[in-house]
Amino acid sequence: MPRMLDVSDEVRAEIGDEEADRLLVGEDAPRSYDCTSCRTPGDPENDRTSTVLFVGEETAVLAFAHATCIPSQVVSVSEEQLQGAVRSITGDSPAPAAGGPGAAPQNVPGGQAVLGITSGLILIGGELHPALVVEPTAPIARPGSDGPGDDFLPLLIEQDFMPVTDTSEVPRLLHGWSVLLAAGQLHAVLQPAPEGGGQVAWWQAHQALSVTDGWRNAVNKTQRVLIYAAPVGSIGQQPREDLLRDALDKAAAAGKLVAAAMPLAGTPVA
Repeated sequence: MPRMLDVSDEVRAEIGDEEADRLLVGEDAPRSYDCTSCRTPGDPENDRTSTVLFVGEETAVLAFAHATCIPSQVVSVSEEQLQGAVRSITGDSPAPAAGGPGAAPQNVPGGQAVLGITSGLILIGGELHPALVVEPTAPIARPGSDGPGDDFLPLLIEQDFMPVTDTSEVPRLLHGWSVLLAAGQLHAVLQPAPEGGGQVAWWQAHQALSVTDGWRNAVNKTQRVLIYAAPVGSIGQQPREDLLRDALDKAAAAGKLVAAAMPLAGTPVA
């Protein structure tokens, strides 16, 4: 009997009491699983295990995770994103190269834009921190603006991202935002829904992005991801993490870098 399985109230409300009870008594619970966050094995009879329900427009997928990685929760994603998560979980599609950039049209403060995402490890105070670097492929104008200016950083600062002058300091936690890992891959950066009552995707991968084992191990240790953002042309495609750090340092010195720390999706914030 999987005595260590947790079905949260919100998951129970979605799947119904009958299905939730079957999970708790072991009828529908797996004997083993790969954690949907860290992708290492789990056993609901011996490991505290969370049920995680991914809900799209037409499809819902129930997954399992170590409770130490993420709590039991409902995660709302687009139907396309949910199908990508299913392919990642079942292994039906190849993952992109580790640490590679991803670009997708997204709702960002200021409207539609194409954001590039690069993952890397940032050394701060002798500790490696998992980081994502966000850079648009074109300037982002404020809604209603007719000018050619780039308002990407001011709009993010209005969302409580902080300007970075020194990359040797850990950015402060941004409440209400989080990073979604599913099947050990990066799927989305989530922000508070404008109308309240949940989160929506600020950035979302067209295809789940693979991260290195070192990056995944670091995020499992810190339970937080550092998000750095810079205007188009500030960072570029850097093939190595030392070059990425140099580019971040130069952007910070030029006043062209903002940052925030975010928990994994659903992780309580202090």
